[in-house]
Amino acid sequence: MELIIKNGYVYDPKNGIDGEVKDIMVKDGIIVDKVSKDATVIDAKNMVVMPGGVDHHTHIAGTKVCTGRMLRPEDIRKNPDPMVLFEHQDRVMGVKRGGGGHSLMSTWTTGYRYAQMGYTTAFDPAFAPSGAKHVHEEFERMPLLDNGCMFLSSNNWMILKYIHDGELDKAAAYVSWLLDQTKAYAIKLVNPGGVEAWSWGQNIENGQDPVPYFNLSPNEIISGLTDVNEMLNMPHAVHLHGNNLGSPGSYETFMDNAKAALRSQVNTVSERDTSIHATHVQFYTYGGESMKDIDSRAEDVAKFINSNPITIDVGFLTLDETTTMTGDGPMEYHLYAITNRKWANNDIGIECGSGITPFHYKGKNLVNAIQWAAGLELALLIDDPWKALFGTDHPNAGPFIRYPDVISWLMSSKERQRIIDEKLNKKVKSRTIIESLDREYSLYDIATVTRAANAKVLGLKEKGHLGLGAEADIAIYELDPENDKLNDAPTIKKAFTKTKYTIKDGEVVVKDGKIVNSTNMGKTYVTESKFNDKEVYSSMLEDVERLFKRYYAMQMSTYYTGYEYVPHRKVIKAGNDLGGGQ
Repeated sequence: MELIIKNGYVYDPKNGIDGEVKDIMVKDGIIVDKVSKDATVIDAKNMVVMPGGVDHHTHIAGTKVCTGRMLRPEDIRKNPDPMVLFEHQDRVMGVKRGGGGHSLMSTWTTGYRYAQMGYTTAFDPAFAPSGAKHVHEEFERMPLLDNGCMFLSSNNWMILKYIHDGELDKAAAYVSWLLDQTKAYAIKLVNPGGVEAWSWGQNIENGQDPVPYFNLSPNEIISGLTDVNEMLNMPHAVHLHGNNLGSPGSYETFMDNAKAALRSQVNTVSERDTSIHATHVQFYTYGGESMKDIDSRAEDVAKFINSNPITIDVGFLTLDETTTMTGDGPMEYHLYAITNRKWANNDIGIECGSGITPFHYKGKNLVNAIQWAAGLELALLIDDPWKALFGTDHPNAGPFIRYPDVISWLMSSKERQRIIDEKLNKKVKSRTIIESLDREYSLYDIATVTRAANAKVLGLKEKGHLGLGAEADIAIYELDPENDKLNDAPTIKKAFTKTKYTIKDGEVVVKDGKIVNSTNMGKTYVTESKFNDKEVYSSMLEDVERLFKRYYAMQMSTYYTGYEYVPHRKVIKAGNDLGGGQ
């Protein structure tokens, strides 16, 4: 299929295109420089053209998401998404499957709603290795999205053992083996050592606290796994959810954890310029001694990020009823204890543990108001948009369907002030500096933080841009940069809620905000990591077999996920045989 998208205002930060009126040509799902005269023409006059959105951190698949759906049937019944039918060749065929949900959407609905907002790629950032099959089965049933996933590593017994014993080569071999077994894309760290401490009825409060039994500090775990990531020349930096999330004083813990990762050299094979990506950093911007004197320290965190080679995603709070879920089981129990709402804790063997509980962020609650302000302060104070990726840690700080609201807050200082005056606790003004910040994001900035930077951080060269050879994932929004007010919140929100067109792999899948083609099921990015020291690899496998038999309540074969579970895939090569690294 051939397409020409004509006359649109193109925003493509990777290629330095900032609102230039130009044509985009597509052939066989790829952006090209020439098409035939028979190509289908889409007139994007007076509209914005961007690459398809890339969400690098969103909890949309796997065991904890399904546990959340079971825990909260009332959520899945919200915002119903009825099946739509149309006539084709004398047969009735479904365009969409029924579904629904607000913070916990059904698998099919997840794909539809992302596509309607112009997103074409979404990565799940946290799954237990023993639950890999489940994740991939959901991915195969999530339409219109390319995807990938990250396995939980920083509380895994084998990894903790090898770091404790100083055997980083075996730790790297084990991570390489897990990548092969689970068909994951990257390494995720969550509350390093803290979830292991939770198995002993304890928690970790900072980067120096000793982890029970292993007598390791969280910072040693972070540093060790960052070294492993670089040894394997992974396409993505370590994806770090640190210690002490959501607590007063967390800003100091964040910087301490980050320094542990920054000690590692950046590998020389990938195009990464950092060894660490810190996630939902809004939850690490709090000062104070307790919830009584908590305040925003986003300015301190932003200064640290501005002066160090680190990327983050923000974790914007949306002031919503939502469902929190994370591999940080102790933190979820804390939320349960203060809300007395439903709670579930998934302890999966002895490799990790996750928690789920509902939560309602309210503007009149001072702590929640500070959280809302702190996320925006971070985004407005970090100088380089390529360092501050967009996201709500869906669904933890708010559902992804609220992205248009967040975009409107970034682009409109007037709208931020309206929220402060009308919806927030008045004391927030003395605990934050949000009112003093008049910066407003441009469309170029929005394209950077929602597309270009996300693709770069993930190491996806064919995503997040509209240059020659890129995948033809394209979003066209009914927004006129010349005539519309680009700091008018209702205009911005309306435009980014539903696209005029979403194009996936060169095919129109959304038109006028409606799903018109849901047959594209997307592909899954998988990292194949080759470990070339056969002696070390063999010794590692002997360790795993022996310790699994002795300690684990499951078989090693539980992990194995064959490519039959990932029939639609894109393989990225990594490993210590590529050269470079440490």
